[in-house]
Formats: sequence, C-alpha cells, structure tokens
Amino acid sequence: MGTLKNFVTPLHQATKRAYIERMCDDKVACMLKAKEYGYDYWDGDRRHGYGGYKYLAGRWAPVARALINNYGLRAGSRVLDIGCGKGFLLYEMQLIEPGLEIVGLDISAAGLAGKHPELRADMRLHDARQPLPFADGHFDLTLSLNALHNLRLPELRLALAEKQRVGRQGYLLLESYRSEQELFNLQCWALTCESFFDVEEWKWIYNEFGYHRDFEFIFFE
Repeated sequence: MGTLKNFVTPLHQATKRAYIERMCDDKVACMLKAKEYGYDYWDGDRRHGYGGYKYLAGRWAPVARALINNYGLRAGSRVLDIGCGKGFLLYEMQLIEPGLEIVGLDISAAGLAGKHPELRADMRLHDARQPLPFADGHFDLTLSLNALHNLRLPELRLALAEKQRVGRQGYLLLESYRSEQELFNLQCWALTCESFFDVEEWKWIYNEFGYHRDFEFIFFE
C-alpha cells in the first residue's frame, strides 16, 4: 500500500459547513440536481453543489507545489487528473512547472467548460466507470481528488485498478470518517457521494481492488 499524505486536509479544514441546515433543506432533491453535474452543481445555488466554483489565484498553489515536489515532476512529466472538474489545481501546477504534459478527465461538460483559459491541457469528457484510454504506465503521476467516492462499490474495482495501471505514481483523495459524528456530518453534507466507508474499509478496498499508490482522506469534523 502507498503512503498516507496530508496535501489537501489544511485547505479542507479552512471551510466551515452547516451540516444540519443542508440535511434539512430538501436534501434528496438537491442530491438529484447535483448528480446531473451541470451548471447548477458548479455555479448554481450552494444547496446544489459548490455555489459558484471560481478560480482564486493561489488557492490550490500549496497542493500543486506539494505534488510537484513529492513526486519529482519536471518539464516533460505526464500528469493525469481523473475527475479534474474545472482544472484549477492543474492550472496551479502549470504555473509552477510550465513544461508539464497534462490530461484532465471529467464526467461534467460544464466543469470542463469552466477551465482557466490559460490552462494548456488535454481536457476530455470521460466516465471513470469506463477503462482509461492510455497505455500501462503512461503517466508519471495520476491524481484523483474528491471524485471516486461518487462511484458505487462494483464500479470502484475498475476505476482503482485503471488508475493504478496507467500511472507510475499516484495520489488519491477521498471522503471518509473516523467516528459516528464524522459519518453523520458526511452524510449530511455530501450530495454526490455513493461510497461511505471508514478509513480501514477504504484501505481494505484499495488492497482488494489493486490500488497501491498514495492516498489521503478528508473528514467532516
């Protein structure tokens, strides 16, 4: 198994969330709207998703720098982001190392359409439940942040194995919990999550489904 990392947790902890209010705000209807992954999810009302996911200069820079330094990326290194959304992390990586060869995949056409206009990357529509169209070990680093927990357990087997297959190094961020309170908070807040597992369950899944790269969890404390 890979190494537990701490790249995104500080950024995640900087946001305050009203868990009970979201759970009581017609949550099922909001979940169904969010799972369309359209305009409403990215830039509509906060109850349907991000509530306006805009580029904030430097917000993702510490994460981008940590990834580049930790995985020894340089000009010519190939990076794949599965579930890249608007690609703001990829843009910050490009600013630090302009020579990266970047591919971003996402199920949302609305997300891809909102990418930073100066991001030089191959941005493609792709469903993570399908095989990746790349050769074994094609990428120096494969990323996936807050995306694969939106798959059901049978779908995770292929997605994790494919992520492992195409990348020589990998980093995966997912939502998880360590206590009943964190599970409750996660269930209140999550709109698109399909797989609710604690840390040990996720580690078991990684081993069982053939994912042996690095990982991180975010918790809703």
